Amino acid sequence: MRRDSGIWLTLAWSAAAWAAVAVVGYLAAKRYTLAQPIWLWGGLLLVPVAALLLLRERRRSAHVRLSGLSAQIPKRIGFRTITRALPFAAMTGGAGLLLIAMARPQDEDSSENVHREGIDIVIALDISGSMLARDLKPDRLEASKRVAMDFIDGRPNDRIGLVVYEGDAYTQCPLTTDHDVLKTLFAEARSGLIEGGTAVGMGLATALNRLRESQAKSKVVILLTDGVNNSGTVQPLDAALIAQQLGVRVYTIGVGTQGMALSPVGRYPDGSLHFDYAKVDIDEKTLKSIAESTGGHYFRATDERKLRDIYTEIDRLEKTRIEVEQFSFKVERYHAFALWGTVLILGAFVSDKLLYRGMA
Repeated sequence: MRRDSGIWLTLAWSAAAWAAVAVVGYLAAKRYTLAQPIWLWGGLLLVPVAALLLLRERRRSAHVRLSGLSAQIPKRIGFRTITRALPFAAMTGGAGLLLIAMARPQDEDSSENVHREGIDIVIALDISGSMLARDLKPDRLEASKRVAMDFIDGRPNDRIGLVVYEGDAYTQCPLTTDHDVLKTLFAEARSGLIEGGTAVGMGLATALNRLRESQAKSKVVILLTDGVNNSGTVQPLDAALIAQQLGVRVYTIGVGTQGMALSPVGRYPDGSLHFDYAKVDIDEKTLKSIAESTGGHYFRATDERKLRDIYTEIDRLEKTRIEVEQFSFKVERYHAFALWGTVLILGAFVSDKLLYRGMA
C-alpha cells in the first residue's frame, strides 16, 4: 500500500510541477520575445512521460499483499514517502525550465537617432491702429495673435521670432525654440507701442535682419498687414530684393474683410477709441509682388477661419525635415531558466540517490 501511495503522490507532485512550469512559460512568453517558441510544446509531453515512467516502475516492483490486522488499520503517509516523491517532481520541473530556456526568451531593446532640419521663421506683425478694426473678432490684431500662436504650437522643431511694426519696426522676440517665451511676448504685443503709421518695408527689413546670420537651410518670413505702406525709410519692394539675396521666402497676408469694416477713426476726449465704418484698403499688388519675387505666396484673410486656413497652408508648404534612424537589438534571457532547470535536475538526481539509500 505504501508503494502505491508513493507512486500516486509522485504523480501528483509531477503534475503540480508541470503546472508551475506552464505558468512560468506563460509569463515568460508575455514578458519576453521567444526566438524559438516551438520548444514550449515539449511541455505537453512531460505529464504523460512522467505517468508512463511511474507506471513502468510500479509494474517492475513486485509486491504481495498479506492479510492481517495491520491491513485493516489505515496507515498515514510518512515523511519519507512524501520526500521520496519530490525528486521526480523536481526532475519534471527542471526539464520544463530547460524547455523554456531552449525557447530562448529575449528582451528587445531599441534606440533611435533623430536628425531634425528645422526652419527659421520670423513673423512680422502689423500692430498699427487699423489692426483694431472689428471685422475679425474681437479685432484683427487679437485674432492674428491667437491664430499665429496656434501656428507656433504646431512647429516645435523650428526657431521662430517676432517683429512688430507700426510707423517703425522692432524685434519683439529674436529667433528661439523657447516657444513659451515667444507666445508670452506675442500676447504682450499691442497697438500704440510705436509711432503711428504702417511701415511694411521696415517690418520686412527688420525681419530679414533677424535671419541674416541664420544657418538654417530654409528661412521664412510671414508678413501680415491690413494696410498700405505709408511710413519708414525702407520701401517694401526694396526689402523684397534683400530677401531674394538672402534666400528668404516671404509669405504675405492681407488681413481685412472686403468693402467696409468697423474701424478706429479717432479718439473721444476721454481717450477711448471712436469707431466708424471705413473702407478696407490693402496694397495687395505690392504684397503679391513681394511674395512672388521671393518664392512665397500671397493670401487674403477676410475672417479668422480663412486666417487659420492660411497658416495651415503655410505649415504644409514649409515642412520641417526629420530623419529617424532606428536601431534594435536583442538580449538573451534564457540563462536563468537554464540555470534553475539544471539545478533542479541535478538536485533531483542527488537527492534521489540519497533517499533511495536511506529507504533501502
